Amino acid sequence: MALKRMDNVLVVVDDLEATKAFFIELGLTLEGESTVEGPLVGQLIGLEDVRATLAMMRTPEGQGIELDKFHTPDAIRFGPVNAPVNTLGLRRIMFAVDDIDAVVAHMCAHGAELIGDMRYGDTYRLAYIRGPEGIIVGLAEQLDSGMPGA
Repeated sequence: MALKRMDNVLVVVDDLEATKAFFIELGLTLEGESTVEGPLVGQLIGLEDVRATLAMMRTPEGQGIELDKFHTPDAIRFGPVNAPVNTLGLRRIMFAVDDIDAVVAHMCAHGAELIGDMRYGDTYRLAYIRGPEGIIVGLAEQLDSGMPGA
């Protein structure tokens, strides 16, 4: 048995359109969107009377983020919308970028909120932004001074 790759991460959202727009602005592409429903879907995910709209987003290198909007049964909100990073569960998605300042400025101009940023020694600059649904996105820019021989 061998793990081949991570295919995608699921994010359940209430506002599918706003969340798709956020990830498109970040640089992901919408691979496809469809509605799924019925007993086979319910059996797979352990719910009854399932009807959901799924949007598959892909990074330039092919990693996936699946956005699901449940129509039935209603999605359940667990905790605050803008939960802090230390809340239990999956808390953020991290992307490598070339120009962190440009990405942060672009995303903030499109409604994201800058949570914070820092320099990690001579190797990385990091920033956390918050998008729709309280989603936290980490951004990492590798600095040339952090590369051996640079």
